[in-house]
Parts: sequence; C-alpha cells; structure tokens
Amino acid sequence: MTTTHEPPYPPHEPRRGRGPGNGPDRHNGPEEHRGSAAPEGGPDSGHGPERGPGHGHGPGHGHSHSHSHGPAAPVSRHLRKVIAAVLIPFAAAVVVGLAVLWPGGAPAHERTGVGFDRQTQQATVTKVVELSCKDVGAGGAPPAGGTSAGQGSSATREESGTCKKATIRVDTGNDKGRTFTEIVQPDQSRQLSEGQEVVVAYEPSAPKDLQYAVADVNRRVPLSVLAGIFAVAVVLVGRLRGVMALVSLAISFLLLNFFILPAILQGSNPLVVAVVGASAIMLIALYLCHGLSARTSVAVLGTLVSLLLIGVLGSVFIDWAALTGNTDDNTGLIHGLYPSIDMSGLLLAGIIIGSLGVLDDVTVTQTSAVWELHEANPTMGWRGLYRAGIRIGRDHIASVVNTLVLAYAGAALPLLLLFSIAQSGVGTVANSELVAEEIVRTLVGSIGLVASVPVTTALAALVVSADRPEAGTAPVGARPAVAGPAPAAGRGGRGRRRKR
Repeated sequence: MTTTHEPPYPPHEPRRGRGPGNGPDRHNGPEEHRGSAAPEGGPDSGHGPERGPGHGHGPGHGHSHSHSHGPAAPVSRHLRKVIAAVLIPFAAAVVVGLAVLWPGGAPAHERTGVGFDRQTQQATVTKVVELSCKDVGAGGAPPAGGTSAGQGSSATREESGTCKKATIRVDTGNDKGRTFTEIVQPDQSRQLSEGQEVVVAYEPSAPKDLQYAVADVNRRVPLSVLAGIFAVAVVLVGRLRGVMALVSLAISFLLLNFFILPAILQGSNPLVVAVVGASAIMLIALYLCHGLSARTSVAVLGTLVSLLLIGVLGSVFIDWAALTGNTDDNTGLIHGLYPSIDMSGLLLAGIIIGSLGVLDDVTVTQTSAVWELHEANPTMGWRGLYRAGIRIGRDHIASVVNTLVLAYAGAALPLLLLFSIAQSGVGTVANSELVAEEIVRTLVGSIGLVASVPVTTALAALVVSADRPEAGTAPVGARPAVAGPAPAAGRGGRGRRRKR
C-alpha cells in the first residue's frame, strides 16, 4: 500500500506586480510560517486567492501601507485644536466685521445723466432705411447720448455717402411702444440692423424728440448663453466640486454687490471693508469647495498671511508714489458724487480683492502638494517636505506671475497703444499716474503671490509632519493594519528603503 504525504501548506506561488512588500518576500517558503497559525481569511487559510490590489505585502509583514490619492486623512485631535485656536477667532472677527459694517443699501443721489449714471430702457430696431447723408443733414451734431457720440470731427465732416435712418421702438418703461428715429453715419463703429435689440438712454429734461437715443447694443442673450456654457463645463468636469465652485462664485458676487460696494459708498473705510469682505469670501469659497479639513485650514492661513503682506505693501507704495486713485472719467464721477470716499483707499481695496482669486489657487495647490508628498512617504520630515514642496512651487510661481502681468497688460492694451502712438518714452509712460497705478497693482499682487508659496509650503510641512495620531488610529496616509505574523525587522526596513 502506497502512502502519499500532502504538504502541510499549499504551494506558495510567486506574486506578480510591484508593491512595497514584493522583492525580498517573494521567495518566502512555508518554513517561515511554522509555529504561528494563519488567521482566517489570510493568504494561507485556503479561503481563496491572494489579496487584491493595494495589498502588495507578503505574509512576512504584519501590516500594510497603501498611499492613495483620495481625500486627506484627518490629522490628530491635538493639531485640530491648534488650528481651530487660530481660525475660530479670525472667523468670529470676520462675522463681527460684517455685522458692524453691513450697509442698508447704496445711498441715493440725483442722476447726472453721464456714462452709467443715466436712465436706460430696452428697445428694438424696427426699420432701417438707407439714404444720402447730405439729404438728412448728417453733418450736424448728433443727438446727445446717441450712437454718434464720441465720433469727433470725422462724424461732422461726413456729408457725402450713404447713411442709415433707423426707427427704434421702446420696449420697457412708461413710454413702452413709443418710437423715435436716429441717423447712423457710415463711419460709426456700431451699425444698426433691423430686428436688433438695443439699450436706449432716456433724458426727461430734453425736448420730446431728443429724449431717447441709442446708448448700446443689448448683449444679454449672448452673455447668458456663454455663462450657461461655462456652468455646464464646470459641472461636467468638476462634478460635485464644480457645483460647489459655482455656489461659492455666486456667494462672492452677492458679498461684492450687497456688502463691499454699498459699504464703501456709505463712507466706510475702503481698506477695512475690503479686508473683511475678502476674508469672508476666502473662508466661504475655500471651505465650501475643498471641505472642512486641516488641509483647507492651512490654505486659509497661507492666504491670510499673503493678503496681510499685500495690504501692507500696497498701503506703503500707494502713499510713497502719491497715487490718488482718481485717474479716469469713472473714478472722477465717483469722487464727484461721493466726495467722502477715499479714492486711494479704494485703489488699495481693489488690489486686495483682485489678488484674492489667484492667491486661493496658489495656496490650495501648495497645501495639496505637501499633503500628497507626506502620504507618499510618511517618514519624510518637515524639511524634506518643504524642499520638495518648494520645488513644485517654483514652477507655479513662474506661471502665475506671468499670467497676472499679462492679464493686466491685456486689460490696459488700448492705453498702451495710445502711449505708443504719442511716441512717449518708457520713463514718461511709467511715470504717469494711470500707468503707475497698474504697475503698483501688478507688482504688489505678484509679491504677495510669490510670498504665498514659501509661507503656505512651510505651514503645511510643519502641520503635517507634527501630526501625532491618537492611540488606535492610523497615521496620515496609512490604511488599517492587516492581521498576520510578526514582521521581520530587517526585511521591513529594507522594504521601506526601497519604497523611498
């Protein structure tokens, strides 16, 4: 009678793939497991194949680390208390500031009839007829506020050629259904066509046949369609975070329209209003989009420090360069209607609010980079995390500063062309207050952005490396322990070194 002997353990097949535990353990034989019973469901219990992906450790390891790139693991209670001790008083101060400075609405004033400060109605072009400019007297002065305004002497010289006589119907207001005519000269930049929707200016003190004049084209439909495409794209790509981003954007506009602007018009200090309003926007936008976590709180702290630096530098250089903030027709009209508004303070408030959006991007990116670096290598100290994070931040600095400068240059392109036509020297152009304002705005904002990278990176490295997990909780970036035999110290150390 022949007797066969079954091995005490099933054959140990070598694993495929690379994991933190593969390498020194792939040749482990059954001898290493004698003297300890395999746990139920373990690799040697006969309950099926090996563990799935993410458990690359062999049976010679007692626990497994898997560094996923999902939501950040919560930090310890100690660090949460430290962060809360800083941010809760700050958030409370912002709420108190909102309550104290909240306006009852923009103060009323008599309309000047100039620029945006005039009554307007919606209208439609119902008929356009071509005729000789000489026959309709197009060489005369155009109606006040009409499409011919601002054409200069070229418009008055246009006595020959073909003009257009447009009939416009008022669609809103007390004079709904009323029609008037307007002459459109051939050299005007804005031509009217039949069926076109326009905005008309209304001046009640003018003679009846001159009370209405075309002020602009009605662009509500194309702008609404573009906004809808933007919202759909954000939601499709960002999903839930995209929805939260749109919600935070709407809240930002509400705070701007119902708090910041009316509070400044009521005579509150523009700098204080801007700091309180920008802080509220920052807290709402960051926590709403990125969640209530230590990672987001570090980004908030980095943004706050950078905003303070921008405020100090802006205040110093606006005073040193003697910038008044009153450089064009719009600011002149504001100063004329509300002489109590500090225009230089309004300029500084604009710098702070304008820098906030880009600051959020930089601080969140840097904080996330440090957190992911720590999850990839939990043994890395804060100096190593800082050095690795700052290398990422240098690329970010180069792109963001270039973006900011080009954005301001693009907005001021007509002004730069005007100086180029006048053949003014670079020094003369830069010394003019209109350009000096943009230079100070750009450079102060860029300094704040550059400073936000090392500040936020250092804060994130200190917080994540100083984390002390509570007893019974896994460290940041680690998964719960997997039951198994006691690890071999030598092999475990070599495995971690290979991972690094």
